[in-house]
Formats: sequence, structure tokens, C-alpha cells
Amino acid sequence: MRVMFQDMDLMSQLVHQFQSEDQIISHLAAKSVSACVLYYLQTSGTISPVWRRTCLQAFHSSLPGTQLDACLWSLTELLKNLFKGAHQETFGKLLAALDSGLSSLCAKFLPDDSQEVTQCLVGFPSSRPWGTTFCLLLDLLEVLTASSLTWGPAACLRSQRITHTHSSALLATISGSSEYFVKKRAVLLLKRAVFQKAGEDWASGEVLLTELKHEHFRSDMSILARSVLTAVAADWLQAVQVESASFFGGTRAIRRDGGQKPDCVMLRSVSLLLLKSAELHIQTAGGAAGARSSGTEVYGYLQSLWSFLRRCSVQLTEVTHRCCWVSLLFGDQDDDMMEAAKASLSIFLHHRRCSGLDHSAVLEAACASGNNPHCIFLLLLQSISFDHSILLDFLISTETCFLEFLVRYLKYLTADWQGFTAACGKISGSDCHLSSQQSSPASCGGDVLTLTVKGEPRLVQYGSSSESDPEDMEVSQHEQGTSVYVTGTLSAVDVPQGPIRHKQCESSHLLLEADSALKGRPEGLSPPVLHSEQTGVNMTAVSGQVSCETSARAVLCLSQLREVVTRLQAKKLFPYTPSSLLKLLAQVENCPLSHFNKT
Repeated sequence: MRVMFQDMDLMSQLVHQFQSEDQIISHLAAKSVSACVLYYLQTSGTISPVWRRTCLQAFHSSLPGTQLDACLWSLTELLKNLFKGAHQETFGKLLAALDSGLSSLCAKFLPDDSQEVTQCLVGFPSSRPWGTTFCLLLDLLEVLTASSLTWGPAACLRSQRITHTHSSALLATISGSSEYFVKKRAVLLLKRAVFQKAGEDWASGEVLLTELKHEHFRSDMSILARSVLTAVAADWLQAVQVESASFFGGTRAIRRDGGQKPDCVMLRSVSLLLLKSAELHIQTAGGAAGARSSGTEVYGYLQSLWSFLRRCSVQLTEVTHRCCWVSLLFGDQDDDMMEAAKASLSIFLHHRRCSGLDHSAVLEAACASGNNPHCIFLLLLQSISFDHSILLDFLISTETCFLEFLVRYLKYLTADWQGFTAACGKISGSDCHLSSQQSSPASCGGDVLTLTVKGEPRLVQYGSSSESDPEDMEVSQHEQGTSVYVTGTLSAVDVPQGPIRHKQCESSHLLLEADSALKGRPEGLSPPVLHSEQTGVNMTAVSGQVSCETSARAVLCLSQLREVVTRLQAKKLFPYTPSSLLKLLAQVENCPLSHFNKT
């Protein structure tokens, strides 16, 4: 090392190769230099002056080219390694040495004025593919954003806040850039920033978010949310183009009806960016007047989102029940689906508090905007075939926010059972079913959700199938001389199979297998369904009328979930204390009978 980097001055020679027009040579030089700079940083804490000077010059010149690309890639690689190794002090030292250069670079690529952004992109030399340089800059911004979320108060440099402070320019890039991969990469960065998930793809393990945020955190998140909503109000979504989905055979996947499959990654990212920004906006709305105004505004944004999704040919063009869009769009993307459901629930609860509308009008407005929480939850259950073991997967997974969503929704459900039963009737009456189909004409690629709408009511004959392992169900109720029994089996034939988690999570399997072993029950058998005498659940008829099948199956699913969680907790197999959740689940089981007694 001494001979090469002191006597032979190899660093200067390698850095000089950053300018090579041969991109392979330029990139190999960047890899070699990065390894050496990282070594000296970790052993002696010194930064190579030659490398630092070259990077600063490239950042200040801001012209796309192999040298700027090599410098961006090299810095990103160094910061990633230091970040993953938790070398916070060294990370800060390196970034501080280049902070001014990065600020200058972003002022050129991401100016404050959206018109300047377009002029900037058009003005770059056409001989160089600027999109590559821009994506390298976006990769660097994600590392900087991840560091600001992870290290809190220590993240005080301007460059660590660029994603938030220059969010308007990033949005202008998405609507104005001619390079689709640049648009998509920018949307993904903003989505991860607003959800505080920057670095999730490459960080070792999970990105641990500190509870102590840096002093500008709240204002930065507010800037990002406000930038998104301001852009949407100015018809930004109309300028966002969504191309056909990519696949291994090329980029033009043709559907059987002659159309092209839309890029669902782009659609989901734009949707989540808007939903989360709206949620942040209502959380920061000041005063009662501001809260009412924000509630009205947000529903306008949801209408714009609905128009955008329909324009992009998602399988929503013929859907009359807008609440289906969450399940239809997110398919088997469990983490994104739960984030969408949680943000939608927050928006709904805010509008319910501030709108001044009566209960029925609130729910009607929610369905018109596609965010009635009852409908969204029921369609989620329907898409997983009311399988409580999949809900268990969600509960013990650290990859989704399902626990937070479920607890908050159940609190609302126990206070609005009438709205829940109305939603059950609406879904059952329209027979809006979600099923998994391969190569569907309306699919977005792979196994995704397809909407089937039938005009005739659907009656399930529970005893009609023997093609799958049966789960015996016997429910009885004795109320004022009325005695109603429903006995039969549930099978794969009776219920459309949803795409979410067909293969169960390994952790859930381990818990259930351990529980089965302790209980002496053969593995693979579902726990017995509780009878109504044990749970107090009114599963079928009240006053001689059979209640909504969807409602009965939803309550049964939650009852089974409560039973298995209770059993796992008693045997100390559940990963956390679920006392509050179990209490809410028990309250939901009692809701049908309580509602009957009131009526």
C-alpha cells in the first residue's frame, strides 16, 4: 500500500481514469479507488485528498459525464459501507468534506423552480445519457435520507435533507423527464422518504429508525407532503406517464384483449406517495377550521388519484365500488397494501371528525372516494378467503404495519357496527369478489387480483364440496325461542382464493407447529371452531332472518384469530404481548349480539 499509493502515486492515476470514455475502465477505477479510500478511512481516519478534490470539482461543474458518474458512484458506495457498518462518526466526517459540493450539484440538477428543472434536463449535452447520472444522484440521495432517519440529531448537514427540501424539483422531474426509468426511480425515492423506509433494499437487516429526530425532521416531512399535494392540485398526476410493465421477454407485454399491462410498481408508488402525503397533511393541519379545510381538500386529492388510476388502465375501468381499488392494485404486495389501508383509515377518521356530515353521509362520501375502512377490511378478508392463519402471519411479521392498522380499525369497528353490517350488505349484494387468476386480460402481470362482478346474489352451499380439507362449523343461537343452526364445511371451492400469502410465512408455521405439539394435536389441522355458547357470537340469524354471510364469516375469522393468539400467548409462543388486541377482538365478537339487543 505504501509503495503503490505513496511512492507510485497510484491514487492519482486511478482517479484520472474516472474521465475515461470507456465506461468499464471508469467504473473499475471507481471501484478500486473506493476500496482504498474506505481502507484508509477505517484504519487512519484520513480522506484521500486526491479523491476528495476530484469529487468536489466534478460536483461543482455538474456536467453529466463519466467523471461525475464515477464520483457519484464512488461516494455512494463509500457511504453505504459506512452506513451498513454503523460507522456514524466516519460517515459524518466524509460527508462533511463534500457537503458543499453536493449542495452545488443538487442546485444544478434539482433547482427550486419547476420550470428550471425542465430547462435543466433539456439543456444537458445530448451526447451523454444524463439519465444514468441522474439515477446515480438519486441512489446517493437515498443513502443520505436513510442516514438522516437512522441517526437523528446527528444528521445536521444540508445534503442529508436534499430529498425533502428539493422534493418539488423531484416531482417536476417525474412529470417532465423523457426517461421513464428516471421518473420511476424518483417516485420510489419519494415514496420511501415519506414512509421513512429509505435504504430498505440494501441496508443490512432493518433500517433502525431512531426515536430522536433531527431538528428539521417535522418541517422536512411537512415540506415533502405539501409539495406532493400542491403538485396534485396543479394536475401533476395528469402529466405522470405510466408505461407498460417490464418482463423478462422485453417491455411490451400484450394482454389477451390487445392492450398492454400497466407498470403496477409505478402505480402503487404514486398512490402510496399521495396517500401518505395526505395523511401527513391532516396530521399537521392547525385548528378546527384548518382541520375541516384539510378534510375537504384530501377527498379532492383522492378523486384525482382515482381519475389517474382509471386513466392508466388499471383494472378499475368498470368498477363501480371504488373501495375495491386497494385490494385490486396492491395484490400480493402485503407491506404496501397495509400502508395504503392504514393511511386511508387515517384520512377517513379525520374526515369523519371534521366534515360535520351525519353518519350515513360520511360513509357514502367514503365509498365515493374509495376509502370506506369497512369495505377495505372486508375486501382484504375476502381476498385471503377469510383465513385467520394469514392474519396471524401479518400480526407476527415485521414487514407490514398490519398490527397498527388492525388495532386502530377494530376500535372504530366496535363503535360503528351498523356501518360494518351495511358494508357487508353492499359487498354481498353486488357480489364483488376478488380472485387470483393467471394471465388475466386485466392483470398487471403475474398473479394479481381480478374483479368479478355479478348481478345475481351469491349463495354458498357449505356442505357441497369435499375437494379440500373441511373445517367443521356449527353455530347455534337461542334467542326468544328462535333456534337457528348452520352446519357445514368451508372449502376452496366455496370461496375464491386470494393471492395474498398462499404460502404461509415460516414463522407462523413454526408457531402453529409448536402449539400443535404442545396441545397434542396433529400438525396441519386447524384449531376447532368455537361454538356460539363459548364466544357469545351471533353468527346467523336475528329475529328469524339470516344475517349477512360476509359479516358472519368476518366475525368467525376474527374469532378464530383471537383463539389462536390467546393459545399462543398462554404458551409464551407469541412474539409480543397482545393484550389490547385480544380485548378488541373479544369486543368485536360481542358486537352482533349487542347490536341485536339495542335494536
